[in-house]
Amino acid sequence: MKKIFIVAAVVTSTQLAAQTTDEDSIKSLDKVVITATKYPTKQSNTGKVVSVISHEQIEKSSGKDLAQVLNEQTGLTVSGSFSNPGKDKSIFFRGASSNYTLILLDGIPLNDPSGTGGTFDIRLIPVEQIERIEILKGSQSTLYGSNAIAGVINIISKKPLSPQLTGQGLLSYGSYNTFKANADVSRKSKWLEYNLNYGYFDTKGISEAKDTTGAGNFDKDGFTRQSFQANFGVNVNTHIKLSPFYRFSQFDGEYDSDAFTDGKEKYKARLVNTGLIGTFDYEKGIVTINYGYDFTDLSYSGYLLGGKFNHAEAYVNHNINDHLRLLAGLNYQTFRLPKPDTTNNIFSPYASLVYHQSGFTMELGSRYNKHNRYGDNFTYSINPSYLLKERLKMFIDISSGYRAPAINELFGPFGANPELKPETSSTIEGGLQGWTLNKKISALATFYQREIEDVIVYEYPKGYVNRDRQKDHGVEFEFQYVPDNRWSLKASYAFVDGELTQKLATKDTTFHNLIRRPKHTVNFFGGYQVTSKFFLSTSLQYFSKRDDIYYNPNNFYFPEQKVLKAYFLWNAYAEYKVLNNGLVIFVDAKNLLNNKDYAEVYGYNVQGITAYGGIRFKL
Repeated sequence: MKKIFIVAAVVTSTQLAAQTTDEDSIKSLDKVVITATKYPTKQSNTGKVVSVISHEQIEKSSGKDLAQVLNEQTGLTVSGSFSNPGKDKSIFFRGASSNYTLILLDGIPLNDPSGTGGTFDIRLIPVEQIERIEILKGSQSTLYGSNAIAGVINIISKKPLSPQLTGQGLLSYGSYNTFKANADVSRKSKWLEYNLNYGYFDTKGISEAKDTTGAGNFDKDGFTRQSFQANFGVNVNTHIKLSPFYRFSQFDGEYDSDAFTDGKEKYKARLVNTGLIGTFDYEKGIVTINYGYDFTDLSYSGYLLGGKFNHAEAYVNHNINDHLRLLAGLNYQTFRLPKPDTTNNIFSPYASLVYHQSGFTMELGSRYNKHNRYGDNFTYSINPSYLLKERLKMFIDISSGYRAPAINELFGPFGANPELKPETSSTIEGGLQGWTLNKKISALATFYQREIEDVIVYEYPKGYVNRDRQKDHGVEFEFQYVPDNRWSLKASYAFVDGELTQKLATKDTTFHNLIRRPKHTVNFFGGYQVTSKFFLSTSLQYFSKRDDIYYNPNNFYFPEQKVLKAYFLWNAYAEYKVLNNGLVIFVDAKNLLNNKDYAEVYGYNVQGITAYGGIRFKL
């Protein structure tokens, strides 16, 4: 298989590689990505919007968790990313709810059947086990199936790169008595490769709930996580490769009873993720077979939850000729809840045809989905683009998507409804991406409009029902300037707005409903390579005011709309390399203005100024 190099991202407010060259900067503007088409392709040859968080950027995120790394990306907001470290996290992709974003790990979906809407808990994945992240925006159900309405986040785990036995590690300590340790061993030979990684994270945290009593005696809510990852690769011969994997992650901690209310509630979560990736390459293409199994086990204050998810997929990428490529595949998924003992399944054949010639690219795709409960549905994708003189790319994407009702919405213990239909969506987006002649300046402008029908909502006392229609629209602008091999400047702006129409028996009602999601976000990043060993960067983030819903216990839990203040976050990072670059000393500081006069969730605390210091080393 080809060796794929991914360097520096166009997305803003994430760290640049510690040292680049002008040639590297030029290459970084046309990255090779996999997620957009399920085979390696340059960004200039696809009409989809893809952002990449590179390995170098992730290394410079040693003081962050996955939620904070994603929260820096254009069009992504992660609620809870700067609340108590152990608080639950919600991903809002272009204003869409978390259950409209599909999370992949090495191209295989992650799913928790017992989670709200089947969403996966990203607290289970430590940053230190990630090689890079590809973020694919827009509806992607034709290639990836259910839940990929707003976009796809593909987390690529660490793989071995060196033929020598290599050891790496990390130790850090910082605010709130936070300790992090990570150890990594890997090797790559002609026939066998492996990567073993163990991570530990512990923090005393802060009180999740905001204390307005004046007594100041709310207890701190801590969080502890342990994780292990094993990736293997066996080259059976020059054409066949088998890559089994095993991952185990568990965390436990405390949470408060409610907003403004202290408590000593406890939670635990455990994930077992295992499977196999097999590839067979031939003269005109490659066949890929994926299998993934997720077992999740959750406990909240003694209440037990859990589920099992199986994913099996086979697809072929075939070059018909120099201008035409075919992708065709079959996908089968099962979802199981132990209480009540219920299983759902989805069978999905899909195909995509890509034509490319003289700067013009056209992708046409379709997917058929057969669900054992609700029946069947189709999705489609029409995605033309044109690259003019290697300097200006124009693109448009017209697509449909769907979200199958989660098994806990169909048969779970709270408000289940076995008659639910799938949520369906239609999306149109387009834009321009351009580069200057010397490739030192790049810019991207994107617009999108999305409509979701038969939105599943919880309606007391009925439970889950298909009732509403959601409409969202937005624009995104990204800018990057790399004048030389020492400086990097990046900036972005994102706007999103939306409305929900409640289809009631008497009269439809439409209202703005982007709860906890800002209409406006701004990111700025500046990085400077002071010397070959010393790197500095700073970033500034702005989030506009947001609405939230508070169920007031003093008013019979009647929902009250609250306004969350707009806020700025100013962050900084520094690192210094010693011992022939084998040891890196780093400091990561966040919220330097010590701004605590805001909230991500009404009634809950946020972190003030924080600082983490530590070392990364290679043996």
